[in-house]
Amino acid sequence: MNIPSNLKYTKDHEWIRVEGAFAFIGITDFAQGELGDIVYLEIETVGENLAKEEIFGTIEAVKTVSDLFMPVSGEIVEMNDALADEAELVNKDPYNAGWLVKIKVADASELDSLLTADQYKAMVAE
Repeated sequence: MNIPSNLKYTKDHEWIRVEGAFAFIGITDFAQGELGDIVYLEIETVGENLAKEEIFGTIEAVKTVSDLFMPVSGEIVEMNDALADEAELVNKDPYNAGWLVKIKVADASELDSLLTADQYKAMVAE
């Protein structure tokens, strides 16, 4: 299982990669493995300001539909358009080509409450 050390993680299996004032959000390798084949994403929150832990969309796999939660507060500025035609990118490359949304981070201090790679690894090992 791939858990990059340069990312922060949530207990709900989202990851976040901060780049300046912006951040990319996706689901973890563990999450995509649990979901199985991802077939569709519904993210209709582009342009909206959402609070930490608010739902920003849903991800649909062959066997289930799951909510997607904001790791930190911010404005969703972009969705990964490639996923509209190729949702399976989330399965193939969850940390790069399979990112879900780009946000403008509202409160960088919220990042401190997220899990490190080691903490996330310990959580999923339980």
